[in-house]
Amino acid sequence: MALEVLPEESNRCVRGCCRSATIPLDLRSASFSLLAPIARGSESTVYEALLGGERAAAKKPVLSTAEDLDKFHYQLQLLCKLDHPGLAKLIAAHAHPPAYLMFFDFFEPPNLAEKIHVEEWIPSIQQVVTMASDLAKALQYLQILGVVHRDIKPANILLDKDLHPYLADFGLAMFQKDIKRVSVENWKSSGKPTGGFHKKNMVGTLIYMAPEILRKDIHTEKSDVYSFAISINELLTGVVPYTDLRAEAQAHTVLEMTYTEQQLTAAIVSQGLRPALALPESGAPPTLLSLIQRCWDPDPEKRPSFEDIIDELNIVQKHIVSNASVPSSPVSKTQNGTIEVHHYQEALNWFNQGELFVKGSSRSDLKNLWSDCFDQSSEYHPTLSWGSFATCGRRETMEDTHFVLPHVSEENDVFAFGIFDGHRGSAAAEFSVRAVPGFLKQFGQGASPTDALSEAFVRTDIAFREELILHRKSKRIIQKDWHPGCTAITALIVRNKLFVANAGDCRAILSRKGKPFLLTKDHVASCPNERERVTKAGTEVKWQIDTWRVGSAALQVTRSIGDDDLKPAVTAQPEVIETALSADDEFLVMASDGLWDVVSNQDVLSIIKDTVKEPGMCSKRLATEAAERGSKDNITVIVVFLRPVSTAERIY
Repeated sequence: MALEVLPEESNRCVRGCCRSATIPLDLRSASFSLLAPIARGSESTVYEALLGGERAAAKKPVLSTAEDLDKFHYQLQLLCKLDHPGLAKLIAAHAHPPAYLMFFDFFEPPNLAEKIHVEEWIPSIQQVVTMASDLAKALQYLQILGVVHRDIKPANILLDKDLHPYLADFGLAMFQKDIKRVSVENWKSSGKPTGGFHKKNMVGTLIYMAPEILRKDIHTEKSDVYSFAISINELLTGVVPYTDLRAEAQAHTVLEMTYTEQQLTAAIVSQGLRPALALPESGAPPTLLSLIQRCWDPDPEKRPSFEDIIDELNIVQKHIVSNASVPSSPVSKTQNGTIEVHHYQEALNWFNQGELFVKGSSRSDLKNLWSDCFDQSSEYHPTLSWGSFATCGRRETMEDTHFVLPHVSEENDVFAFGIFDGHRGSAAAEFSVRAVPGFLKQFGQGASPTDALSEAFVRTDIAFREELILHRKSKRIIQKDWHPGCTAITALIVRNKLFVANAGDCRAILSRKGKPFLLTKDHVASCPNERERVTKAGTEVKWQIDTWRVGSAALQVTRSIGDDDLKPAVTAQPEVIETALSADDEFLVMASDGLWDVVSNQDVLSIIKDTVKEPGMCSKRLATEAAERGSKDNITVIVVFLRPVSTAERIY
C-alpha cells in the first residue's frame, strides 16, 4: 500500500503530540474512502474502507467531549509505538478535524470468538498451543514496552486465512506508568459501556477480568496474564466462561443459572471461582492445564510472566510433536498376554456432511442478493446486534444446533439466523445447520427470499435423507430403525424486511410497540389442520399418553427435516411469513421449544425489558428462566435487537 509519509517532524497530528517516521498521520481526503460499517459501538464505528486503493479497516471514534479527543490522541500515540507481527497494525491515520480516523490492516470475519461460538470450530491441541504461544509473544512485546492491553478476550483476536491470531482493539490499552489506582471516590460511570464494564477507571469485560480489578486494585501486566488464561481455556473448551452447563453433579453452573453479575464478581474475588477447566479427556496435556490454572491464580504475584508462559508452551509443543511422531497401533495386548485387534468404525461428522452439499456456493456470486425486494420508499434502516445461548438443560445430550450469519452476501444489509431442534439423535440438526444457510445462498440469486427459504428447507431434507441411505448402504451407519429428524426455524433480514420460515415447533416473536407479534405457528399434531393434513397424506395420528402423536414413532411435530420413516406426511415444507420492519420493532426472539414450553410470549418480552440490553446476555437470561421453570428439553435462544441499545448497567 503506497502511501506518502511526510518527514517525521511534519508527520504529526493536529496537536503535535503524535509523530511517526513510518505511519502517515495526515492523510489527504482523496487517499481514502469509507465503505459500509463493519461494527458499531457506543465509542466508535469500524468501517470497511479503501486506502490507497486497497482494503483497510477504518475506526472512527465518537468524539463528543474534550476527554474523548484526549483519549483519541493517547491511543494514537500508543499505536504509533507498536510494531509486532502478532498485533493488528495501525497503517495510517487522519488526525486532523473534522474527521478523526485510524486505519488498520483488514481482516475478513470471523474473529476468534465468532470462530469458536458461531462456526463452532474445534481446534486441535496443536492449534491451541500454537495460537496461545503466538498471543503470548505479542503480549510479552507489550509488556516490554510497558503497555497493558486491559481487554484481552477472543472477540479482540482477529484471524487471517491461516488462522494466525492478531491481538486487536487497543481502545482501553494504557502505558503502565499512566494507570492510576482506582478509589471509591472516582468510581463513576463514564456512560459509555463497550460490551462489558466501562467505568471511569475500571474497564474491560467482566468474565475476563482479574480479581484485583474487580477489587478496584491497579491493573498490571499480570492482569493481562489472567485474561489470557481465561481466553485460552475458552479456546480449549469451546464454552463461554461461566456458562458451562455440564450434567455432572460436581460441575458448577454459574452466571446464567444462579449468579447475578454482582454475585459472580463476589464469587471470583472471594471464593476463587473460575470457569470450568478443560477436561483431560479433551486431549489437553496436564502441563497446559496446570499452566492455565497458575495464570489465573488469585494472587497476581504468583502468576507467571509472559516470558515464562512462552517457555512452558514451547515445552508443551515439543511433547505434542514428539507424541504425534509415534505411530499408534490398532493391536494391543490384553491382561492375559493375548493379542487383541481393535476394529474402529469411522464416526460420521454430520456438520461436515451438510457442508459438503453446498461447497459449490461461491462468495463471488453473492452480490446484490434480493436487492429488488428492498423497500425503497421506506427510509427506515434497522441497526442490528445479536447474541445467542444454547444449553442441553436437563438432558444428557445436546441435540439443538443454531447459526448466526451476519454476512449472507457481500451487501451488509442481509442477515440470517437459524435454530434446529433435533429429535431421535442430533444428526439432522447438525447436518441442517450447515446445509440450510449454504442452500439459502445458492438460491438467493434467482429466487425471492420466501422461495429461497422454502427451497433451502426442502433441499436440505432431501439431501439429508439421501445421505442417510448412502451411509446405510456403506455400513457407516449400523443403527437399525434410526430415523433422525429436526424442527427448523430460520429468519432472514433483508434491509428493512423480515422473513421467517418455520417447520415444527420452534418459535419466533417480535416485540412490536411493546407487545409480542407472533411470526410462526406451531406445527404439531394437536393442531386440527395439521392433524388433518397428515392423515390425508396416509399416516396415522392417534392420541398417545398425553397428546396427539404421529405414526409409530409417536412424534408430536408434523413438519420437520429428516424423519424419513414419516415422509411425505411429516413434510419439510415450511410456512414463511414476511413483515416490514419499522421503528416500532424493538427486537426479535427465536428459540427452540425448550423455552416456549415453559415461558410465554409476554413473559419473554418482560424478561428482556428487565435485563441489561446486551443480546447475548438476554439470550442467556431467557434460557436460565426456562431451566428454572423446569424445562426438560434442550434450550436454544437467539435475540436480535433491531435498533441501537445501551448496555449500561451498574454493578455496585
